[in-house]
Amino acid sequence: MSPDMIFTSESVTPGHPDKLCDQISDAAVDALMREDESARVVVECALATGVLFLAARYAADARVDLPALARKAIQDAGYTSEGFDARSCSILTSLAELPLESREPELAEDDEEAIARRVAHEQANAFGYACRDTAELMPAPIYFAHKVARALDAARRHGFSALSPDAKTQVSVHYRDGRPTRLHSLSLTVALDGSAGSEAQDRLRAIALDALSTGDIMPDAQTRVVINAGGPLEIGGPARHAGLTGRKIGIDSYGEIARQSGSALSGKDPSRIDRAGAYAARHAAKNIVAAGLADRCEVHLAYAIGQAEPLSLSVETFNTGKTSDEAIARRLAAVFDFRPAAIVRRFGLRRRAAAAGPKGFYLPLATYGHFGRADLDLPWETTDLAGALRS
Repeated sequence: MSPDMIFTSESVTPGHPDKLCDQISDAAVDALMREDESARVVVECALATGVLFLAARYAADARVDLPALARKAIQDAGYTSEGFDARSCSILTSLAELPLESREPELAEDDEEAIARRVAHEQANAFGYACRDTAELMPAPIYFAHKVARALDAARRHGFSALSPDAKTQVSVHYRDGRPTRLHSLSLTVALDGSAGSEAQDRLRAIALDALSTGDIMPDAQTRVVINAGGPLEIGGPARHAGLTGRKIGIDSYGEIARQSGSALSGKDPSRIDRAGAYAARHAAKNIVAAGLADRCEVHLAYAIGQAEPLSLSVETFNTGKTSDEAIARRLAAVFDFRPAAIVRRFGLRRRAAAAGPKGFYLPLATYGHFGRADLDLPWETTDLAGALRS
């Protein structure tokens, strides 16, 4: 990171087509694992005007009506009228039920041999990041972009009927000496009902500024707010642009201020190391920063098909470390077990999905990011191993 720079990150509301696909995919993962904790699941969606394509490959002792589940997700996002309607949109499916023998066998608490046998089935580079920008140890631009997106969606759900379920927020933060110092600008791209007048834009501006009115960094007199810079929008959602599962990985992770895998996080059960590994890497990076070993930290895990142990574990503290990056990596390797089955066991990634109930464990992650979520009880967001890293 340059010591003096402006960085921009974006977020979107639940009705954005890409995020809608993520929600449908993770709702399917939750539903199948709720009935069968051992399920193996991969679900992907594509959306366009009036049409949803749903592709799923799964091994599960479960009966789930995936098209009905998709319609519920579309309705919950706010699409119940012309343009895109949960009740009448066409749903095309490609569903492949795999043999039950290919499910993930139950793992005993003390079965170390089984943990060693469960290898990565995909090549993956998993990255985790943490910094002191915010209390959640998340980068300021993505943290603020999520706050504004949440505020817009809440306003729509509570009476601002001129708003479409589909909106995008961008927040630009000015950094000096590697620290966020002020909110440079906010940009909103929001579809508004054609009957909405200029007062709607005034209301949008007030919602955005109010969402950022608490904390160490707040809007000031020079903070610019830009609304629909490309011109008026009357149509949003799938009627305007297509969607795809896994296309918003910057929003899912760190707002592109840090490296991220090119793989989707949504639509996969936790046996996929590209998902579970990203959670483990975030947990490691957050504990390093919480332990006071660095002000900024990126953890990289490299996995190869057919091996349980990551090929490589590396740490980058961007010259903020209190000791060498190599020394921190050695402490990390002594405290954390990054084998795929060990990650699933440590975080309870199957147990939590099975016990989460109708709201799901993975579905809430499909909007507003998988990391820094103070609103959710996520095991990879704990700092339970910071003490062990200090010693």
